[in-house]
Amino acid sequence: MPKDICLAVDAMGGDFGPEINVPGSLAAARETGARIILVGDEGSIRKELDKHPRDGVSLEIVHTTQVAGMAEKPSDILVREGRAHGVVTAGNSGAALACGMFILGRIGGVDRPALASIMPTLKNPIVLIDVGANADCKPYNLVQFGLMAEVLAKHVLGIANPRVGILSIGEEEGKGNALTKDAYSLLKSSSLNFIGNVEGRDVFVGDTDVIVCDGFVGNVALKLSEGLGSALASMLKTELKKSIWSRLGTLIALPAFKRFGRKIDYAEYGGAPILGLNGIAIVCHGKSNARAITTALQQAAIFVEKKANDQLVQALHANTELSLFSRSGQASAARQEAAAL
Repeated sequence: MPKDICLAVDAMGGDFGPEINVPGSLAAARETGARIILVGDEGSIRKELDKHPRDGVSLEIVHTTQVAGMAEKPSDILVREGRAHGVVTAGNSGAALACGMFILGRIGGVDRPALASIMPTLKNPIVLIDVGANADCKPYNLVQFGLMAEVLAKHVLGIANPRVGILSIGEEEGKGNALTKDAYSLLKSSSLNFIGNVEGRDVFVGDTDVIVCDGFVGNVALKLSEGLGSALASMLKTELKKSIWSRLGTLIALPAFKRFGRKIDYAEYGGAPILGLNGIAIVCHGKSNARAITTALQQAAIFVEKKANDQLVQALHANTELSLFSRSGQASAARQEAAAL
């Protein structure tokens, strides 16, 4: 991985602030070789830094006591100014999206940036979009989400022709609410490799590479998945401690249990990139641990190395469908339809 990658971290973000963000950043700096800029209260950051060895790590602190200007986050400003290639934050996702749009701006033609989560399945990782940026959506928003996530699946996950589905309450065409039905029709007419509806029970089967939904449904699905994984792990631990035989069996199967734990641990999958911005921004869970911050920074470094955002910009600019499936495109179609009556 190139050694000239520079990433900014919102050191004060999340439920635990520097206590988690600093060690997570140090680990990422060692593992990726990236230069890290810690943004936040310098005193708090240095207090945490003093607890950890920093040999061979390239770090910089940008001191700030409050946000700058109208909803501006200094970490985002660093990306806009070119001092950092990307930003990672465990802060409020709504604030992160608002700051990203205000500072970095949207890619031309994108109506609404969206949060994309890379999730594990029985087969290969998939992209679920949107997972919380847009609670209320129009059908054309979901098509744009699919167009953006397709680029991510191609250039980051390495899937040549991603299969795109829409999260709904039944496999058959015509199932779902008004939003999913209308979005289904638009997706079906798009150039995407659209395979139809995907039920919640099939998300983790892995037969779909990209699953689109509005941010309300996506956020519920994401957090339900996280909660279920944690609950299953806790129930399994309780059962394995109930007898001497189960404890002995646990010792034998310990490597398998550890692999299973990593597969269902959200910390192993980093954060959710905000697709549609003129820059790389990754939002982590508010309760992220140090490992989650490290993974998110590794993810950001991969995005930079593979020029994922450049690929997204180029692909979207070259895709005439982006304007077709947009607010202005839908308004134009409505005007043409009215004129024909």
